[in-house]
Amino acid sequence: MKVAYWPGCVSRGFTPELHGSMARVAPLLDIELVELDRACCTGAGVIAEHNQELADTLNARTFALAQQVEGAAMMMNICSTCQGAQSECQERLDANAEYREHVNTTLAGEGLSYEKDPAHPLTNKNFLWLLVEEIGLENLHARVKRPLTNLRVGPFYGCYIVRPRDRLGINAEHPRDHYLDQVIEALGGTVIEYAGMRKCCGFPIITMNKDASLKQAGRHLGDAADANADCLVTPCPLCHLNLDLQQPLAEKVVGRELDMPVLHLPQLVGLALGLDPKELGLNRHVVRPTSVIDWSTSVVGAAA
Repeated sequence: MKVAYWPGCVSRGFTPELHGSMARVAPLLDIELVELDRACCTGAGVIAEHNQELADTLNARTFALAQQVEGAAMMMNICSTCQGAQSECQERLDANAEYREHVNTTLAGEGLSYEKDPAHPLTNKNFLWLLVEEIGLENLHARVKRPLTNLRVGPFYGCYIVRPRDRLGINAEHPRDHYLDQVIEALGGTVIEYAGMRKCCGFPIITMNKDASLKQAGRHLGDAADANADCLVTPCPLCHLNLDLQQPLAEKVVGRELDMPVLHLPQLVGLALGLDPKELGLNRHVVRPTSVIDWSTSVVGAAA
């Protein structure tokens, strides 16, 4: 399956282990990644608060680049914040032909234009959605070489990929707000439910109210620890930044030790498909995933 691949800016900057692990995992799933390396940041919802047209134009440009990838089945991203921002922009562009043409006049200088084609609409899916809806859970399970047996994994969805439900296509046919659970089980792991799994990680407010942001992250990590999770997995690099990078500070704010490893989704998939932990960049994490990895043998460890 060929996809127009939008890795996002965070995965190529703060979390290169996410970008790298996706590159390692893709061939094992027969996914051909055609990277949209000229694409811009989605704006993460922040730009739209100040200049909606600018945010829509940036994303329309990415959509136009994706439409130029010959033979691509769809566009794929590895950032649920990107998914949320892009879904909102695409909904607005698709709903108003006059506005879409206005945005396209800005793109014309680059020879680009985002076209709404009812016969061949641009489909944009997060890697999590593609795993379940295109690869299929049975197919994914059949490719597992190192089952995550006895590994207790807490899914962390965050917020951008689970609401608003209508815009994100979450319904009875596509229960996308449960896909992380399903993928963990397909990989042989045990799903651990806890209170904060579908709540905001706190990252969007970290520059405005760092204390509140860290409290949010610390509370979710503490809930997962109290539920005896060995680790968390997230489809969002911004969530990863707040839950992993900021975890030492969150511990101070909430006044307790957390020591909760947080994995990117492609890393968890890669472990189950037999890749080496260092290939997946697990040695780059702030919270060393010792409850997940036996570093002496580089295999998935049993539950703590």
